[in-house]
Amino acid sequence: FFSLATIPQHTPPALVSQTSSQHHQTMTSITQSETNYASGHWQKNLVSESMGSEAANVIPNIADQRGDHDEEETMVQWRGNLVSEKEAKALRHVFDDLQDHFGHQRPDPNVRFEANLTHPGHGNVWQADLDFTYNIKGEHCKLAYIGMDMCLDLTPKKIHKYGRPMLNDYGETWVYAYLPDMTMDKIKSYVKAGTGWDVSAAGTVVDPNRNLVAIKAKLNNQAEQPKPSFWVVTEKDSAQDDVSFSRIGSVQDVHSDTSQKRIHRGVGIFSVSMEVEGTPNFKPSSHSGEVANLVFTLVSVRTWGITDCIAPIVHAPMM
Repeated sequence: FFSLATIPQHTPPALVSQTSSQHHQTMTSITQSETNYASGHWQKNLVSESMGSEAANVIPNIADQRGDHDEEETMVQWRGNLVSEKEAKALRHVFDDLQDHFGHQRPDPNVRFEANLTHPGHGNVWQADLDFTYNIKGEHCKLAYIGMDMCLDLTPKKIHKYGRPMLNDYGETWVYAYLPDMTMDKIKSYVKAGTGWDVSAAGTVVDPNRNLVAIKAKLNNQAEQPKPSFWVVTEKDSAQDDVSFSRIGSVQDVHSDTSQKRIHRGVGIFSVSMEVEGTPNFKPSSHSGEVANLVFTLVSVRTWGITDCIAPIVHAPMM
C-alpha cells in the first residue's frame, strides 16, 4: 500500500482543465491565503484580519507576539509574507519542496518534535501545539507543520438508516485522511522521542485487515482563517525532475464539486496539537501513566491524482 508508483493515478476531467497558462495566475491567488500559515500556530494568535493586502502585515505581528525572532534576525519574503530567514527555509523545505515528510518506504524524516504543555484555564485537559525542528543541510529550522503521504477521502458519506446524521459537517470542518499504520507508528515514535509522551489511538480509526489508519483531520472553516488549500500536479520538468502544482481552491471547494468526490492521493501538510488529561493545578508528566491525544489540522494538500485502491469509510464507525 501507498507506494506512489503502484497506486493507479487518474486525473479527474475537471482537473485536466488547469492549463499551464493558468498556472501563474493560480499561484498568485494562493499567496494571500496559504501563506497566512507562516510563523506557525496562527490559529492561536491571529486576530480577525481580512485576507488580502493585510496578510503581509499580519505575519510580523504574530512573530513579535510569539517572541520567536531575534531583533537581529534577517527577515525575508516567502510568498508575499515577511518571515525569518530560517522560517522561510523551513517553509520552502516542507511546502514547496515536499521534503522530510512521513511516508511508506521513505527515509526517516530529519526532524525533531517538541511540545510544551500549558493549561487553557478551564477543564482538566492540558494542551500543546507541536513544533518541528528540521535539520536542513546542518541548519536547524523550526516550523509548525509536518507533511505525510496520505489519501484524502472526499467521497460521499451515508447517514443513519433512521435519518440521524452520523458524519456531520464532513468535508467542511473535518475529513478522513488514510495512511499506513506503519506511518502512524513512525509519527508516534517521533512524538515519544521528542516529548516523552506515548500517543493514544483517540481520533483515529484502525483497519487491521488493510493495515490502514484513518485520522480525523480538522479543517479551518472560519471567515478569519485561511481554509486548507488543494493543489493538483500540473506538469513535470523531465530535465530537472521537478513537479509543479497548481492550486484549484480549498479542500471545501473541491469537496463541494460532485465530480471530485473521490479519494485523492498525495501529500498532506498538517499542524498537530497534543492533549493530555490532568488537573488544573498540576502539570501532567509523561511518567504519570497518562497518554497524549494528537489532533491533526490539515492546512494544505498536494495531490498526484485519484485512486480506487482504498475502500472509504461511508458511515460512522462502531466505537
